[in-house]
Amino acid sequence: MGQETAAKKDKEKKKAKDRQDKAQRKEERKANNSKGKSLEDMMAYVDEDGNLSSTPPDPRKKKEINLEDIQLGAARNDQEVREVVRNGVVTFFNDAKGYGFINDLKSQESVFVHINQLSSPIKERDKVTFETEMGAKGLSAIKVKKV
Repeated sequence: MGQETAAKKDKEKKKAKDRQDKAQRKEERKANNSKGKSLEDMMAYVDEDGNLSSTPPDPRKKKEINLEDIQLGAARNDQEVREVVRNGVVTFFNDAKGYGFINDLKSQESVFVHINQLSSPIKERDKVTFETEMGAKGLSAIKVKKV
């Protein structure tokens, strides 16, 4: 009854190999251990672009930041008192599709206009007055009147 089958021998060989591999991995971990490194070896720096670096940043590239320039919380709305009626020029208008764009003369920004917001028909290069409201995709012109 002291006979070992081939399966038992294979199983014992596999266990011995696994023990040997585990011991070898343990020795590798001991050899590559990071304990005992100096503080300088473990330091990481952040460069001006926000990336981690192993070298300290150049003190000549240091930027001074004024504490008053740092804003905490939501931005103040300094544009509360805005001009209600704006003047502009129609830069593009498609009658078939029913929309176009008006270039504001003061701010030079392009404002979307829909045909439903017109009091009279307009075409390109017409001078108009209009008001704005915030739409789903940005500013939209409302109450558009030809000058």
